[in-house]
Amino acid sequence: MDIKALEKAALTVRALSMDAIQKANSGHPGLPMGAAELGAYLYGELLRQDPEAPDWADRDRFVLSAGHGSMFLYSLLYLAGYKDVTMDDIKTFRQVGSRCAGHPEYGLVAGIEATSGPLGQGIAMSVGMAIAETMLAARFNTDKRTIVDHYTYTFVGDGCLQEGVSSEASSLAGHLKLGKLIAFYDSNKITIDGSTDLSFTEDVGKRYEAYGWQVLRGSMYDFDGLAKLTAQAKAETSKPSIIILTSIIGKGSPKKQNTADIHGAPLGAEELAAARVELGIPAGEAGDFFVAPEAAAYFKAKRVEWKKAREAWQGEFDAWSKENPDKRKEWDAFYSGKPASGAVLPAFAAGDKIATRTAGNKALQALAAVNKNLVGGSGDLKVPNAVGLLAEAGTYTAASRSGQYIHFGIREFAMAAISNGILLHGGFRTFCSTFMVFGDYLRPAMRLSALMKIPTIYVLTHDSIYVGEDGPTHEPVEHIASFRVIPHVQVLRPGDAEETAEAWAMALERRDGPVVLALTRQNVVVYPKEDPDWKHTIRTGAYIAKKAAKPDVVVIATGSEVALALEAVALVKGKSVQVVSMVSRELFESQPKAVQEAIVPPGVRVVVAEAGVRLGWERWACTEDVFSIDRFGESGPFAKVAEALGFTATALAKIIETERKQCCC
Repeated sequence: MDIKALEKAALTVRALSMDAIQKANSGHPGLPMGAAELGAYLYGELLRQDPEAPDWADRDRFVLSAGHGSMFLYSLLYLAGYKDVTMDDIKTFRQVGSRCAGHPEYGLVAGIEATSGPLGQGIAMSVGMAIAETMLAARFNTDKRTIVDHYTYTFVGDGCLQEGVSSEASSLAGHLKLGKLIAFYDSNKITIDGSTDLSFTEDVGKRYEAYGWQVLRGSMYDFDGLAKLTAQAKAETSKPSIIILTSIIGKGSPKKQNTADIHGAPLGAEELAAARVELGIPAGEAGDFFVAPEAAAYFKAKRVEWKKAREAWQGEFDAWSKENPDKRKEWDAFYSGKPASGAVLPAFAAGDKIATRTAGNKALQALAAVNKNLVGGSGDLKVPNAVGLLAEAGTYTAASRSGQYIHFGIREFAMAAISNGILLHGGFRTFCSTFMVFGDYLRPAMRLSALMKIPTIYVLTHDSIYVGEDGPTHEPVEHIASFRVIPHVQVLRPGDAEETAEAWAMALERRDGPVVLALTRQNVVVYPKEDPDWKHTIRTGAYIAKKAAKPDVVVIATGSEVALALEAVALVKGKSVQVVSMVSRELFESQPKAVQEAIVPPGVRVVVAEAGVRLGWERWACTEDVFSIDRFGESGPFAKVAEALGFTATALAKIIETERKQCCC
């Protein structure tokens, strides 16, 4: 280990971070200045990586959970030779068009494993990545060859460990004995408001010991110590490790280090100049965006080593492929990003009465049987959510890493973030499930799924007031609308068992964003579909369930309200009514105008039926023609709750029969 070169690398991280943040007049210099030595050690000595092949399957994963310190990451990616980060990008940090965004963004720069910044989610996604590594190792390593053997590292701060999601995820990581997960904790005892003594005086080490982690301690600035601590962490194979490193936030800033002032604001011209003197960086323009020549030379030599190591792995992988052609075929399928063909979706008959959650389970089992990389679970609701897999799929545990089903426990936020991490790792598709009303607990992770445009599947059951006896605390009325407003989220609310099977297939086909499957607790009838090609048409987001040659009214319904609409239309006299099942409003609204008008003819009055709030349906119908529930529910048998709220077929029929122009809003 060339400590002098690493010291120069740390100096470069400080220099680039100070200057980029000063030029942007925005950013967080405290973390990169305070933790530069760890960064130099991580990228110079520890990480198994090759910037020439940033997507190498057996690379180590590193997630900067404390994403506000993004210049830490950008500086190191630049030094290491990741081509997506140029000096021009660093000089335009936090500006429109720069790949060096305010917080690390997945997909913007090779080498960024996850979008981070919302504190705590980074360590939670790291847990998912560590799970994925064990899953792949169990499936593909052989007695003769090991082709999956890497570590997941994450860097967390006080803020990450105060957020509840880190506790949820760390608890599960300890339970699952994820020995190849290593977290570095920047213990500088400073947050935005000041000293952590204001609000955070717990013993983090004891907490993590209680979770089942190995707890190690050392200094951020001791390279030999960092190497010894990491070796000790790797030697413990049955526990994840957290390495608590004492540090000085903003180290090198004479007047601002070790204060809250350095956390999230530029140093200012005067303090920047003083810091350069303190650190030995050339003054004036000579010090602008300084890169120590020794650091550049060190990383240039490292790139040769990294490439050789990756090529050696490739040779091992090629030999494994020849010896195990069936496993190689499965590996390629895992990494293709496409669902496997051959799944036989369940069939249902008109008149059957079955909850869409139950139908969804039949579809899930059929799809998981041929897509062995489809993994996931629920927040302690396997039976109520109906997301159990076939026995042969197995359960993922510390003792059995090849199972497809994961017991996440009652940890909705961590469940979703971990599911994101498994998917980000590569090789897997993920689903997670809870009651829809508890989607509020996982929403921040869903938002990151959407921001990263990754296809995590959220199976949210008990989707309306028809939950019944559990009452308004468990009856979602605003939730479907709230998921729809998140960009890139696709909400699928199938109307019956047949639609549910197709919706599951659609969810697995999607590759560029998350999917919400909104499913019922109560039984709903399987209805005849008058579009003979509905299984194709539904992929536009809607299809005609009941045709009318020249409709006076088009009723758009979703989920269980399609059956309600069909029942209501049977009561209507004197009007020609067409019923449209709109399984996904946002998908349908993205279709060409001609497609939309073929299903919802222009100039025809539209009535909408959905057992949730009205928000968003104003595009399709005037206020009086949206049959919705804009209040909280009641506790009681679901049919009586619907009756008490006036949400019945008779009430909908009266709206349809009302004489009104196409739009009165």
